[in-house]
Amino acid sequence: MTDLATVLLEEIDAGKDDWIGLLQRFVQTPTPNPPGDTRDGAAHLAAFLAARGLDHRLISPLKHAPNIVAQFEAVRPGRHLVLNGHIDVYPAGDAARWKHDPWSGAIEDGRLYGRGVADMKCGTTCSIITYALLHNHRDKLAGKLSLTCVSDEETGGRWGTGYLFARHPEYVRGDCCLNGEPSSKYNVRWGEKMPLWLVFTIKTRGAHGAYVHMSESASLIALSLMERLEELTTLRPTLPPEIQRSFASPEVRAALDRSMGEGAADIVDKVTLNIGVIEGGLKMNMIPSECRVEIDIRIPFGLTKSQVFERIHAILRDFPQVTVKEESIETETEANWCDPDGEMLKIIQRTAKAVRGIEPVPIATLGLTDARWWRNAGIPAYVYGCSPDGMASHDEAVALDEFLDVLRVHVLSAAAYLGGMP
Repeated sequence: MTDLATVLLEEIDAGKDDWIGLLQRFVQTPTPNPPGDTRDGAAHLAAFLAARGLDHRLISPLKHAPNIVAQFEAVRPGRHLVLNGHIDVYPAGDAARWKHDPWSGAIEDGRLYGRGVADMKCGTTCSIITYALLHNHRDKLAGKLSLTCVSDEETGGRWGTGYLFARHPEYVRGDCCLNGEPSSKYNVRWGEKMPLWLVFTIKTRGAHGAYVHMSESASLIALSLMERLEELTTLRPTLPPEIQRSFASPEVRAALDRSMGEGAADIVDKVTLNIGVIEGGLKMNMIPSECRVEIDIRIPFGLTKSQVFERIHAILRDFPQVTVKEESIETETEANWCDPDGEMLKIIQRTAKAVRGIEPVPIATLGLTDARWWRNAGIPAYVYGCSPDGMASHDEAVALDEFLDVLRVHVLSAAAYLGGMP
């Protein structure tokens, strides 16, 4: 282990109570999206930077959802690494279903509980600490390090990372991105499927519930439509060779199932369909004249949005009562990915093996992260974070030992990428 790595690990160990406190207070600061007001959460992170004399700025295209950016140059020229994490989190839902209040930041048996601790206040906290620690050692590094703590990720990122790419590229258009979204110690992620969110509206004349001969039921048409839309899951992609080799690996398939639940390996290369919302009818004894169906489709690598729409429009020829509107948060036409064998991925693997004793397997993921903005810009972006325990459900939690290990991996990997540990 190099001298710099030894020093950094000593600094992480010496400050571990501070790092845990920073994460705990972050969790105790509610930032649910919707409604998306992240000002208090951003102020918490900005105060950490200010207390250490670190220059930073707030960029707020929406005044209630600021983005924090910071950047420093090392003493030698080199590559530009971007650290990325988000401030906003899912809503907490019914607090009565939680073991601890979702905004308590309670610590029990070495685990910190609260909404957003895994997704992704743990990872964002790792990013800001990594930035602060490496700033102190910039004389030993080469290149440039940027920090981006953004809002609006949970609703698409248009006013967060997407806004930075459009209006402030100097902070984000680097050579690589390191993101701390949930992954687990068993994998590092190099790509993700594309979401396609659609709203189908069915309209009929409607009538009295006893006069079923007078009108079709919008709800029954919706039922038939939903059954037909299952045809989308039979579409088969043409996988790029690198991805085909990866998905065929027994090790990768095992890692997919371990990370995202048994069966994940079977659907990572397939179209999936989730009927998220069904709304129809006004009263029990009225034939529904309108029904609304909201559907979440996930498109795999090697298949485009236009190909999926081609099948959807073919189905809709049998349903003249139906219109469809895209409400997807994406403008992309296909899933995003970067090199499954890239340099930063290898650095993360080596570092994680040294820190945690496990070399994470490179995999793609089923969900969506801000890493896609970099990949779609041709910039490699890799995701390594804590386990997704309770993510988007009640009793979300992170083991504090795991949090500190992820922090160690982020700090040492960033330092290695910036030439601090040859």
